[in-house]
Amino acid sequence: MRGGEKVLEQLCLLFPQADIYTLVAQPEKLSKIIQQHCIIVSPLQKIPQGSRRYKALLPLFPATLRSFHVNNATRFLFSTDASVIKGLSRSSEIPHVCYCHSPPRYLWDLQKTYLQQAQGIGGFGRFVFRAVTPYVRQFDAEGAKRVTHFIANAEFVRERIQRIYGRESEVIHPPVDVDAFDPARDAEDFYLIVTELVPYKRVDIAIDAFNRIGKKLVIIGDGSEAASLRGRAKSNITFLGRQPFSVLKDHFERCRAFLYPQIEDFGITAVEAQAAGKPVIALGKGGALESVIENQTGVFFHYQTAEALAEAVNAFEKMSLSSSACRQNAEQFRPEIFRKKIKNFLCRKLPELFGNYEFPI
Repeated sequence: MRGGEKVLEQLCLLFPQADIYTLVAQPEKLSKIIQQHCIIVSPLQKIPQGSRRYKALLPLFPATLRSFHVNNATRFLFSTDASVIKGLSRSSEIPHVCYCHSPPRYLWDLQKTYLQQAQGIGGFGRFVFRAVTPYVRQFDAEGAKRVTHFIANAEFVRERIQRIYGRESEVIHPPVDVDAFDPARDAEDFYLIVTELVPYKRVDIAIDAFNRIGKKLVIIGDGSEAASLRGRAKSNITFLGRQPFSVLKDHFERCRAFLYPQIEDFGITAVEAQAAGKPVIALGKGGALESVIENQTGVFFHYQTAEALAEAVNAFEKMSLSSSACRQNAEQFRPEIFRKKIKNFLCRKLPELFGNYEFPI
């Protein structure tokens, strides 16, 4: 239940009878709201470990989606997409709105990083991936042409949709469960990172910065870089691995500040920290510029280096940022606001379908 699934959950509330088409699924890990829907999976689900090691199956995505047909009785298709699902086979008569988390970076920007994260595919698998990337990229571009309307999850993504696909889009930021966090708890003397431990998250520069300044840092998450990062860290840095939401919530609410050294398209965790009343120390690029207010709800550093992050932490400790300002900024990302914006978008763009449609929530 990460950002994409949280968006899907809100769409399930808006369309409680809708079927869900997906390449692979692990229903037991999804919320009860999503589990109540009919989930239709592709043949990739039958491949051993297919739902867990789906990154290694990317070369099979185009052929799978071409043979994976949406029911022709469907009147409307809404996709929530950070990959190539926008190429799902359907009648050209079915309007398709795509909520795009990002044009897939492993095709257009970060192929090297993707290959580092796709564990277990081996040298031959990497060779095959590189060989088929132009084919998959073309499939993704063709799918984008057939989308009726795009929604971007951030201004940063809107620019990428324009640059990569040549399509216009409207920004609707993703939902954040603000009420799940208590902003009134006192801050304790530790900083926090909650993320996948993969290369582009740049947890390495946070470790190097805190090795230098000696302050306490707690890191929650796991991933392909976990072992090397643990070996890099001094004793003031604690790794907790993957944790349930109760532990995440507790640490968000008690940390001194949340660290955000990566470039993200939007970044829900930065908003969750503010919902918990805690400031964010973020790289001043990407989606953080849309979710953090400089010198009010956080501090930016502008070079992705340990030195710049350490300087930002030291500057932050001389400041007094209001927990109420952090919470107030997070309020604009409430799920009910997200749903309202989606409904307004659909009524404006597809009045023949939604002009008189009564949404259940």
